[in-house]
Amino acid sequence: MNQVILIHGAPEEEEFKGDTWPSPSNGHWIPWIQKKLSQKEVLSQAPEMPKPYDPIYEDWVRVFKQFDVSSQTILVGWSCGGGFLLRYFSEHPEVTPKRVILIAPWLDPEPRELSTNFFDFEIDSTLSIRIDLHIFMSSDDFEGCLKSFKIIEEKLPSAIYHRFSNKGHFTEPDLGTKAFPELLEEILK
Repeated sequence: MNQVILIHGAPEEEEFKGDTWPSPSNGHWIPWIQKKLSQKEVLSQAPEMPKPYDPIYEDWVRVFKQFDVSSQTILVGWSCGGGFLLRYFSEHPEVTPKRVILIAPWLDPEPRELSTNFFDFEIDSTLSIRIDLHIFMSSDDFEGCLKSFKIIEEKLPSAIYHRFSNKGHFTEPDLGTKAFPELLEEILK
């Protein structure tokens, strides 16, 4: 059975602890995507990753491993969640999902923002050969994501890139809506 697992990003601590925004797994376009997928009878999960504002890689792995990732699994990682999936699949070549879609993947390039070793890894240059890898990026994203994108593009030239110029960091304010039809279309292919 097809399943989709959505891995959220790393909000600021104030955003996470405040009451303005919902939890990261329930924010921005994630509930919209889940609703649309459920209408198509596609199971989707959006786990709440621990301490997302200052993530610990091993803690995220423990949560991620609760899911049965198979050749029928599509994974979507947004921002820090995209960087997490790059690391996980670089370090676990034996795991082969159906497709991995990274939305504005972030790798915390220099100067580092995180106080943890979350992104202390090397991208496996065979990743985009082993996995059907799609990367969504927008030229008006923030500088850390644009730097991350250059690093990823150099290491993974055979990935499929979806380039935009007006989506920012793919947040609800940047998109102007909770809807993300381009992502839905790619998931359903």
